[in-house]
Amino acid sequence: MPATLPEHGDVRLRPFADGDVDMLLDMSTDPYVPHTGTLPGNATRDEALAYIRRQHGRLQTGFGYSYCISDRRTGEALGQTGLWLAAVAQGRASAGYCIAPRHRGRGLAAQALSALTAFAWTLEDVHRVELYIEPWNTASVRTAEAAGYEREGYLRSHQEIDGRRVDMLLYAALR
Repeated sequence: MPATLPEHGDVRLRPFADGDVDMLLDMSTDPYVPHTGTLPGNATRDEALAYIRRQHGRLQTGFGYSYCISDRRTGEALGQTGLWLAAVAQGRASAGYCIAPRHRGRGLAAQALSALTAFAWTLEDVHRVELYIEPWNTASVRTAEAAGYEREGYLRSHQEIDGRRVDMLLYAALR
């Protein structure tokens, strides 16, 4: 993790802590969350704690950086964001984000994505950060655009989510 934690506006990105379980329990109530990550739907406390442990191992395994999105002033957990490095050898990273339902509608995801993107530019090998967004997800499209990402394409049958092939919008930011 960086010595100085990324922040933008009202949010700070920090490592997950055991005290973030209640936010994760709230986040796990979103029916889309279990299809796009490793947090089970309607998670138990033990499952949320296991999720936290997995996030701590992301950097060591080379997968990338997983952050808890927190309130800059209070430290309260608000959601999760990650910078994934599978294609870093080609100069690319991808990003993802989710705000827990009780904290939505305040522009926090865009602030977190802005902080994450600024952090990405501190990594020498990252020249491009990509987002893959299902076309129906207008809130995520607004988040991407508010954080300065540009739509580059429509990828038909791009990936599998919940056992079915889905189209994705490609958004990107360049260093």
